[in-house]
Amino acid sequence: MVRAAFLLAGCVLASVAHAQTVPPPAPPSSPPAAGVPHHAERNLPPALPEAVRPLAGKPKPVVKAKPAPPPMPLTRVVAKDDPRPTVYPGAADAIQEAAERYRRIAESGGWPLLPAGTYKAGMSGEPILLLRQRLALDGDLDPGQTGQPDFDATLIQAVKAFQGRHGLAQTGIVGALTLKALNVSANERFLQLNESAKRLRARNFAFGPRYVVVNIPSASVEAIANGQVERRHIAVVGKADRPSPEVETRITNVNFNPTWTVPISIIKKDIIPKMQKDPSYLAKSKIRIFGASGAEIEPTRIDWSTERATAFTLRQDPGAGNSLGQIRIDMPNREAVYMHDTPSKRLFARDDRFHSSGCVRVEGVRDLVAWLLAPLPGPGGGPWDRRDVDDLLVTDTRKDIRLKEPVPVIWTYLTGYVTPDGVTHFRDDVYGLDQPALLASQPDPAPTSSVATAPARVQREQPLPQANAPLALQQRASAPRPLLQRIDP
Repeated sequence: MVRAAFLLAGCVLASVAHAQTVPPPAPPSSPPAAGVPHHAERNLPPALPEAVRPLAGKPKPVVKAKPAPPPMPLTRVVAKDDPRPTVYPGAADAIQEAAERYRRIAESGGWPLLPAGTYKAGMSGEPILLLRQRLALDGDLDPGQTGQPDFDATLIQAVKAFQGRHGLAQTGIVGALTLKALNVSANERFLQLNESAKRLRARNFAFGPRYVVVNIPSASVEAIANGQVERRHIAVVGKADRPSPEVETRITNVNFNPTWTVPISIIKKDIIPKMQKDPSYLAKSKIRIFGASGAEIEPTRIDWSTERATAFTLRQDPGAGNSLGQIRIDMPNREAVYMHDTPSKRLFARDDRFHSSGCVRVEGVRDLVAWLLAPLPGPGGGPWDRRDVDDLLVTDTRKDIRLKEPVPVIWTYLTGYVTPDGVTHFRDDVYGLDQPALLASQPDPAPTSSVATAPARVQREQPLPQANAPLALQQRASAPRPLLQRIDP
């Protein structure tokens, strides 16, 4: 299935930097601190328990903590040493079971909304009690710990657990991003899980003993064997208006030092304007022009004030400065997308990593390639390893290597998922795929009698009402997604 040719190749056109490596996975983390339940054994309640019902009486004053160093910035992170896979046999059923637990919470009145502000160690008062109620309902804090009004060590660990499940930096401080995630309604969390389960079931992925998972909302890549993530990589995926597609296929080849053929749309929108400003641009970028016969043509023979250049083939030579970097991982599919290196390593350090036009740029791609090629004998006779990959890339020589056995790969879009240990995770709905279900949902069910008597000052969550949704969002939710042509090389 093809998609519209107006998309730019988001896998391309960036500056050169060195590839980054990814450390091997470490054993699972130690058990949580006292008062923080282990998620594998938790069972979210179908209704608000007595210990976490909204508070009655006059609010207690908030006592601010003593001056402390500025909090660490909250950013999206990928725990590289986390061995738990996002997708595994039975994952869709686990996601659906979690969805039902959140549905029961929503039907019971949901959880309290937290007032604006920053919450951190040393604070005390009713907002801290509300925070404890909120975390207890989500399974991050033992319900027996909800009556303590102080922000203590136990609460710090519970906040860190919540942050880890939402892809946030685990600072133990409730800042803007954490507060935003805390105030997402239980009904919306139910819908995220429900829609994610539907999408995963629709893929019908054929697992293998070794397989690769790209969860697009997480902007991450997992290389999985024997039920555990052996390599985890940060990734840059498609931007919201040029999304990475959901794909299931097999990785068959690794292309070392690939060339890049410039798409016509980029010739029009990028190459021609740059050549008008700087006639040496193609030479600096090591992009050559070829005619229909294959003969090379000098840039001076083309009138760059017109679009005549689109009649020719513009190809970038191999090398570290190539727009695909030095590696392309070939995975034949109808969307014509793939994973690859990039000269623009700086984007891996960003909070927002949705910058391509569909292809997936992989941090530490050399390590992923070494993992893919490990079953093959390397140049030295032993299994392929990272040193073999580095040695091959010392030169700009092109080389294609076919895998001994194709490795299944799935690109999926899970805004809610459950890891094998029972922990439920959430990610932002960057592409808005959950919005149609959210817009069509009804308001949360009426609260139970115990919650109905709660003081009015405790604000309860509300789902996004369809009538108040922005017109553009409603149109986007109801309109079919266009079939677009991938022009990434």
